[in-house]
Amino acid sequence: MSNDIDEPGEGNSPAAWTAVGIMLVAVACGVVFFWLNMPILVVASIGLLLVGLLVGWGMAKAGYGVRGPKYSPKAHH
Repeated sequence: MSNDIDEPGEGNSPAAWTAVGIMLVAVACGVVFFWLNMPILVVASIGLLLVGLLVGWGMAKAGYGVRGPKYSPKAHH
């Protein structure tokens, strides 16, 4: 691994963690609702999945992404 300044990072940022957390809940709920044959809630879970995508994008634009000014990387031990 090089320490080039152009390296995009590993996605270990508040924006990425928040987006993935919301999307994980959406997929888990969608699977349960699909199994319980609740199509309206499956569609709602798809909507929540899109919300997670938008929240991650918005947080990255607000500076909480890997290259954002509000993000401070942690040292790996």
